[in-house]
Amino acid sequence: MQGGNSMVTVGSGDFRYEVAEGWEQLPAGWEHRDVAGVATDSKDRVYLYCRADHAPVVVYERDGTFVGAWGEGQFSPRPHGITIGPDDSVYCVDDGGHVIKKFTTDGKLLLTFGTQDTPSDTGYDGSNVATVAQAGPPFNRPTNLAVAPNGELYVSDGYGNCRVHRFAADGTLLQSWGEPGTGQGQFMLPHGIWVLGDGRVLVADRENDRIQVFTPDGEYVEEWTDVQRPTALYSGADGLVYVSELWWRPGQRSFRNGEITSERYARVSILDDRGKMVGRFATESDPCAVGNLCAPHGLWVDSRGDLYVGEVTYTFGVSRGAVPADCHSFQKFVRVR
Repeated sequence: MQGGNSMVTVGSGDFRYEVAEGWEQLPAGWEHRDVAGVATDSKDRVYLYCRADHAPVVVYERDGTFVGAWGEGQFSPRPHGITIGPDDSVYCVDDGGHVIKKFTTDGKLLLTFGTQDTPSDTGYDGSNVATVAQAGPPFNRPTNLAVAPNGELYVSDGYGNCRVHRFAADGTLLQSWGEPGTGQGQFMLPHGIWVLGDGRVLVADRENDRIQVFTPDGEYVEEWTDVQRPTALYSGADGLVYVSELWWRPGQRSFRNGEITSERYARVSILDDRGKMVGRFATESDPCAVGNLCAPHGLWVDSRGDLYVGEVTYTFGVSRGAVPADCHSFQKFVRVR
């Protein structure tokens, strides 16, 4: 990371970014301890999906000007993932409510997937993903949603389940796959999901330190392992895959790779469509320094290549005494051309 008197720059080579300090013009008196997800619409307006006292969906212009907020009373205290489809439909995944809701860009509810506050039976004890004993139907603490090129919807389900669910655009369940474990087609917290232009389904298998790749109908293809605790995925017209990756701390344990013996700070990786790393910026020390990352949980790239990263800083860091309360929960990274 470079700094000094100039803007802070992260990354290297073709993937360098300047941190847009002070970009977010949040209304006076508002704060968000966690920004669980972020997405942009066709006009490059930016939508933050927050765990906060204010309305959870906060909308900005591309320059950071506050537009408005919506969704108050619509969600549990655990908003998780947000996705905006090609038609500007906004899909909000509510982990704590066990539902997914589809909205217009101004917050009009169009469709609900799942039954509010009714988790499926998987054996999950509410706190430890290792207690998921068997796969269940939708949903038990779902995490993210992806829109396929043909309009079908794929959901990673999630903290209390171990499955991917495939839906028709109208919400009809077409298929589910996955079970707990570390083998092919098994998951330990499927946390992020994306569908590439050729239909391949990418699943961020977080606690297994990998991205699994499937055909549109759930057939296992391969796994990408040059990632750590992947939380969210994004891919656009350039075919590159952007991955947010969570901090591993000593004493924790990866289900696939075993005990963690040293700090493995958070990072963002950029992969080609075959899983080869082409760019990366990683935190090396203070997670709260400008441009560094504490708990990257959601990310998105706008039409100009600028990168937005939301972090669950309070849940993951502040509440556990790992970072101070004023650590950032959202940053914009402007692509350097």
